Amino acid sequence: MSPTRSAAAAPPASRGARACVALLLACSSAALSPALAAGCVAPGTWARPQDGAAETLDPREWFARLAGARVVLLGEHHDSVEQHRWQLQVIAGLHALRPQLVIGLEMLPRRVQPVLDRWVAGGFDSEAEFLRAVDWDEVWRFDAARYQYLPILHFARMNRVPLLALNVERTLLKRVGSEGWAAIPPAAREGVGDPARPAPAYLERLREAWRQHARSGSNEPDEPAFLRFVDGQLLWDRAMAEALAARASRDSDAPLLVALLGAGHVRDGLGVPYQLDALGVDGVVKLLTIGPEPCTGLQAGTADALFGLAGDGTAGPAPLMLGVVLATAAGTGVRIERVLDGSLADTAGLQAGDLIRSVAGHPVHNPAEVAARVRPTAPGTWLPVEIERGGRRRAVLVRVPPEPGE
Repeated sequence: MSPTRSAAAAPPASRGARACVALLLACSSAALSPALAAGCVAPGTWARPQDGAAETLDPREWFARLAGARVVLLGEHHDSVEQHRWQLQVIAGLHALRPQLVIGLEMLPRRVQPVLDRWVAGGFDSEAEFLRAVDWDEVWRFDAARYQYLPILHFARMNRVPLLALNVERTLLKRVGSEGWAAIPPAAREGVGDPARPAPAYLERLREAWRQHARSGSNEPDEPAFLRFVDGQLLWDRAMAEALAARASRDSDAPLLVALLGAGHVRDGLGVPYQLDALGVDGVVKLLTIGPEPCTGLQAGTADALFGLAGDGTAGPAPLMLGVVLATAAGTGVRIERVLDGSLADTAGLQAGDLIRSVAGHPVHNPAEVAARVRPTAPGTWLPVEIERGGRRRAVLVRVPPEPGE
């Protein structure tokens, strides 16, 4: 994958915004309006959202209904441990009622499907070997152990539940973002068809996200660039919808498809559910979680049901990051495409165009290796980074701040 951008290189202060742009709203934790604030759905209970209210559901009756669906979409915030535990709970409950199950994964591109099949069949000697084989750190970058993806993957392996890779390569997504969908030749589209055009509400949501995260900082988006951004989001939605549609069946003994997707692809039925409807797939159920929030502002149609959590369950402080956007430069190392203002890299004097040759004394060849060498650096120490600038190599020391109070 070259070039490959590294959203994982952003500093903690900007990581959420950059990650949401890089993942095209997929990581949005706003299953509901951010205006909501505590107590609508009790932790551990299921409820159906209504306008300004929530109707509590009997879990046994609700799961019996879920087991009769064709597709169940589980929206997540990618760095929420609690939401991944909730997903595993739902998967286990549905598996007990309907063992013919397939788990779809937004996290991985279709090219790694043979690797997933081998994992489920009992192959690989270790988790690490499997994660390397699917390029997890390169294509997803949310640590599989830290954020509790591994228990879901092990459940599938233990119970021989097929895993389905739903996504396309990020290189295609990047190309669409720079050229637009219409400019991509059919042979380069990874088999994805033309997406259904978005509903007005979805378009407005994307426009607001673009206003918030556009690099220019302008309140009004650059329209051609915004439309390419929309094309990228629609590509992501359509690719996952088509992968699910290809496995969906009306046969009574067909497997139930359970897909793990970012909440932004699920919320209000405007992303993947919208594309599934355009493909003629019915029996789709949308599930999200809700924290300790009030019913004020709750809307019917946000999801078919919400599960109450005590909190967002994020996995503690964000890992240490340099604050750069990186790209793999074939044969030359890892190129810095952008340095974020006020970041550790900015303070250390790193510049766009620099080639990173090594970090902490270890040669690096892709953005994932850079991130892996940066993360373990202890607070209050110095991180040596060897770069090449203008054909000359030089050593740069990055000062890592101490923990607060030290």
